[in-house]
Amino acid sequence: MAKPKLAIYWAASCGGCDIAILDIEDKILDVANFFDLAFWPCAADFKYKDVAAMPDKSITLTLFNGAIRSSENLEIAELLRAKSVVMCAFGSCASEGCIPGLANLTTLKEICDYAYLKSPSTVNPEQIIPQPKTKVPEGEISIPVLWNTVRTLPQVIDVDYIIPGCPPQSNQIAAVIEAVIDILQNGKPLPPKGTVLGATDKSCCDECPRKRDVKKIKKFVRPFSIVPDPDICLMEQGIVCCGPATRSGCGAKCVIAGVPCRGCYGLPSHIRDQGAKMVSAIGSVIDSQDPEEIERIIATIPDPMGTFYRFSLPDSLLRRNQA
Repeated sequence: MAKPKLAIYWAASCGGCDIAILDIEDKILDVANFFDLAFWPCAADFKYKDVAAMPDKSITLTLFNGAIRSSENLEIAELLRAKSVVMCAFGSCASEGCIPGLANLTTLKEICDYAYLKSPSTVNPEQIIPQPKTKVPEGEISIPVLWNTVRTLPQVIDVDYIIPGCPPQSNQIAAVIEAVIDILQNGKPLPPKGTVLGATDKSCCDECPRKRDVKKIKKFVRPFSIVPDPDICLMEQGIVCCGPATRSGCGAKCVIAGVPCRGCYGLPSHIRDQGAKMVSAIGSVIDSQDPEEIERIIATIPDPMGTFYRFSLPDSLLRRNQA
């Protein structure tokens, strides 16, 4: 019998998800033995036209990482959706928008103006900004159209499952792949559509061993400015930690090491907006009833938007109109 086919694609992301797949170490051999790799342009020389020529639903599983922020991203997302039986939004960029999604705080014009005209590292005396189509002596060059609004994968195509993380933890990737192989080998039913794989419904705080003593604080501090107590909740030491608004599954590795949770594993099932939940969590530790003093305490939080919505802005309640 022919092997099940696996596709892996990298849209608007850093490539860390592809590296995380390789970080499953010798279990990558199980993947190679069980699946026929149909498409992984980050790792080998695959062509879009080869995928387009495949019959619909001939790819068993696609792990799609990266946000959707260009016409090319959308084209390949739609193509892989048509060719795949199971489509997974793999990693935070695909499922929530992640770091690329912070571009939604500004406009495409402002981004291009800075990158090509104003950045101190840019040498562009002719003040040229790349265009979708450019005529040259040999003909016309076409490049993908960059979008003004970054979108998540579920905002543009139908997605079956989500595997969260920036990137997903390698042990969770290995567990998901082992489960998929077991399902396919033994004819077991797939999880319900919409299931978040490699995570739980609890919060990162539920995995964190640090003690919470409901202490109140008068200011917030940057993580590098103090030596935190290894046993006490980081939030109660004045370090902004997104654990209360973040799904568990990572093992709270950052927090255990003294680094505050960044929020990369996405929302627990009972939370709709990560930033709103963090506002509530921040309010619970501020030691003041005076509005002016509260304003001063909040002002010690650096970059609240970039901190509370670092991974989830395009999928948040503050997202842009998707029309």
